[in-house]
Amino acid sequence: MKEKFLASAEKFAKAMVQPLMYLSVAGMILIFGVLLTNATVTQFLPFLKWTPIQLVGKLIYECIMILVNNLGIIFCIGIAAALAKKEKHQASIIAFMSYLMFLKANNITLKTFEMLKTPSEMLGLIGTGQASVLGIQVSDMGVFSGIIIGCLVGYVFNKSCDSKFKGYWAMYSGTRFSFILMILVSLALGVMVTFVWPVVAQGIQALTVVIKNSGSFGLFIYGFLERLLIPTGLHHLVYVPFQFTDIGGVMQVGEQTLAGAYAITIAEFGNPAVTKFSDTIYYMATGFTKTFGYIGIALAFYKTAFKENKQSVKALLMPLAITACLSGVTEPFDFLFIFAAPVLYLIHSAIAGLFIVLLKVFNVTAMLGGGIITITLNNLIAGVQKTNWPVMFILGLVQIAVYFVLFSFIIKKFNLKTPGREEVSSDSKANKIGSRVGAREALAIINGLGGKENIVNVTNCFTRLRVDVKDLSLLNEEEINKCRNSGIVKRGNNVQIIFGIEVPEVRKEVEDVLATL
Repeated sequence: MKEKFLASAEKFAKAMVQPLMYLSVAGMILIFGVLLTNATVTQFLPFLKWTPIQLVGKLIYECIMILVNNLGIIFCIGIAAALAKKEKHQASIIAFMSYLMFLKANNITLKTFEMLKTPSEMLGLIGTGQASVLGIQVSDMGVFSGIIIGCLVGYVFNKSCDSKFKGYWAMYSGTRFSFILMILVSLALGVMVTFVWPVVAQGIQALTVVIKNSGSFGLFIYGFLERLLIPTGLHHLVYVPFQFTDIGGVMQVGEQTLAGAYAITIAEFGNPAVTKFSDTIYYMATGFTKTFGYIGIALAFYKTAFKENKQSVKALLMPLAITACLSGVTEPFDFLFIFAAPVLYLIHSAIAGLFIVLLKVFNVTAMLGGGIITITLNNLIAGVQKTNWPVMFILGLVQIAVYFVLFSFIIKKFNLKTPGREEVSSDSKANKIGSRVGAREALAIINGLGGKENIVNVTNCFTRLRVDVKDLSLLNEEEINKCRNSGIVKRGNNVQIIFGIEVPEVRKEVEDVLATL
């Protein structure tokens, strides 16, 4: 039972990796868009306001952010394709259609039972428990909906894509039958979440009252849940009431009543008579860990990565950490380890909550939003007396150190499979014949795996070629080692050959040769 569970967990983690490989590249490009469009940066570098430069900045930023804002569909298609054992392109198409049907089924059910929320002028649907996905108003499940549907498509597709019917029904055989099954699954799931998800959302909303009345412990829970609930989309229900409603505080300015930490913070920032930000600003402190913490996480992942993987891990982590620090966009980084090492993500959420409490303990009322550049300049403008910003940076360095030391220890202690920590078989030697993998080397890999007939499925993660075989006894490591590699790992009927960052090219060459055999 344990082996079966671990095999399933590894298969799921492997499927999650596929879309993440593209998100790391997107994160690197996003950095340039952030720098070119950041209002604080353009204020100090006026030449960046030139229309052509702003056009380029907006194109980069908004075109990459649309990927971040639609991670659900990216995961849905990527996971389905990764899990499918054959005809992956058909599984991808079915996943996309299933996701659309799920969204529409959920939307129609919400309309039918008059459950659609009305968007507010300022926040739209944020905080209502609903969201607009591909222009369709649905229950806000974050990326969870895409992950669930992607897994369902992968499972259903593998079970049904080889089905055969006779006579008139023959046209509904194979992948068409898989599609028919997914129509039923998608519609049923769309209807079901209409009633199930609001119950979960109401439970989260009820916690806001407890958080408000629990002092420092409440602040801890606030920061903890804001991070923990990101994959479900329910984190909006934690921070929105505090930042934008009277739960987060009320302040009278002349004849105007301001409600929520956001409005109060903006009013106090622009009022020179205010010598210290009020305590409501701590509900705006979720940006603290986004700015500092992910640097420590990246350093820990790099430190604990195996030597042969360090370069590829560095290339993966650097843009994601910089993006988090500059813009506060952390989702691509979060999904690197939220499923591969859930214990780490739980600890990560707890650290985020703890440091919001520490900000209060050390009397730091700094503005913490918009990334490191905006944070630095806003707090310099507001002044030390109003914000106590020097202590904020000291705590930021402490948080980086805490993440680095604690994560490094836990990863090594429990041998967690964070990026770059892939075991190398002790009896495997790399026979170096050159760095490039061509048709000859690919054929050696195939023969070493027992030939085309023995190969069930070929995929890859960041550094490994992963192959499912029918009979492991046919494995010939000496033949595989004719192609330069860093080790061979065997787990059940899954063979993993470590190539490093060049593995996508190796996989393509192997698939090309397989197609000719």
